Amino acid sequence: MAALLFGVVWSITAKECEPGGNLFSILLLLLCAVVGGKLVGLIKFPTLPPLPSLLGMLLSGFILRNVPYVSEVFVIQHKWSGSLRNIALAIILVRAGLGLDAKALQKLKLVCLRLACGPCTIEACSVAVISHFLMGLPWIWGFILGFVLGAVSPAVVVPSMLLLQKVGYGVEQGIPTLLMAAGSFDDILAITGFNIFLGMAFSTGSTLYSVFRGVIEVVGGMVAGVALGFFIRYFPSKDQESLVMKRAYLLLGLSVFAVFGSAAAGFSGSGGLCTLVLAFLAGIGWGSSKGAVEDIVGVAWDIFQPLLFGLIGAEISVTSLNPSTVGLGVATLSIALVIRIVFTFVMVLFAGFNFKEKLFVSLAWVPKATVQAAIGSVALDTAREKQNVLLEKYGMDVLTVAFLAILITAPMGALIIGLAGPRLLRKPNSDQLENEGMGLPKGEEPADNHKRQSFGDESTI
Repeated sequence: MAALLFGVVWSITAKECEPGGNLFSILLLLLCAVVGGKLVGLIKFPTLPPLPSLLGMLLSGFILRNVPYVSEVFVIQHKWSGSLRNIALAIILVRAGLGLDAKALQKLKLVCLRLACGPCTIEACSVAVISHFLMGLPWIWGFILGFVLGAVSPAVVVPSMLLLQKVGYGVEQGIPTLLMAAGSFDDILAITGFNIFLGMAFSTGSTLYSVFRGVIEVVGGMVAGVALGFFIRYFPSKDQESLVMKRAYLLLGLSVFAVFGSAAAGFSGSGGLCTLVLAFLAGIGWGSSKGAVEDIVGVAWDIFQPLLFGLIGAEISVTSLNPSTVGLGVATLSIALVIRIVFTFVMVLFAGFNFKEKLFVSLAWVPKATVQAAIGSVALDTAREKQNVLLEKYGMDVLTVAFLAILITAPMGALIIGLAGPRLLRKPNSDQLENEGMGLPKGEEPADNHKRQSFGDESTI
């Protein structure tokens, strides 16, 4: 079947399916990225979470681009790669929107809101200042880079925290729940900030006009998202057959259209916010049945995840890399991470944690991967469409630092969480273990004992 499909496509597209063609290169990249992800996933250490498979995907694209002879038959035009990355971005935003829990939003502790907003904002501002003076980026581009780097990676944090939660580390204090919940809002804040400054960077006119345009893009994206969200809540109707498939199709289709349509209309910052609001409102309307839609969206992500990280790796050419950009980029990233860690520690000072737990939360808030891969190349793609050489240089600087951030912080973050968790977090006490053995729910004790309150009991997500 696969051979027949390839034959049909080849008979239609001819050279595109031959070595050096776009379709051939995309298929080669997909296969290599999947294999690379599987190989990295096999690297396991006792008592440590596995390395993120996205590293293998990222390195697969990087190798294909930079190995002699192979790079001659591996050619993907910028328009093709940019379109694939935008589709992947739309899928990520859909997953983020569906993943938001309206009830959890109402129950979130103040510490969770501080953890979601504070470190991302302070890191974005720090990167903007540091990159302006170290890398020579304009202020707006500094904030673009800042919000690209400001997001934490659920692809690294969530699996690692689930492993610790399974063993019981930090469960009584609610630390795994806190980090997994705050991570979603952290990413949304970073993507929203990125879209605002992206719109300002490519607007023509005065600074006041750029700010006004950014506000218009945010408001326009939210209004469009609300309208489409309410539409998809009631259409298709619940009495139709294959309802889940139709909902998933409409949700993904409208999201991809929002991302591409907003860019075509000259308001590239509106599409991402529209998709987030659309998916969030649709999920609220669907209630418990949104889980089946999330599963289908997850299948789409399984296909586009290796393509996304592979394409990001393939954008980096060793021959065109500026050593000073790499060095200054790593310096910018390192200083910003130190500031983020310190500020995160401050954000959880009055959360009821001991010193070791505060230190763990601060260190666990380091990994970067998914959001950086999704939006790291958007500014470069937009600059290429504008055919502006200077803006392309800024866009490549942003992409290079995003690539380095993934390469450095993703494995480092996974290892830090795996090593520091058992040493810094507490396991449930003997009373809780006894209660579980008696068949009582977690956090519930016999009637003659006083019920102890904890952050984890009050903020179940």
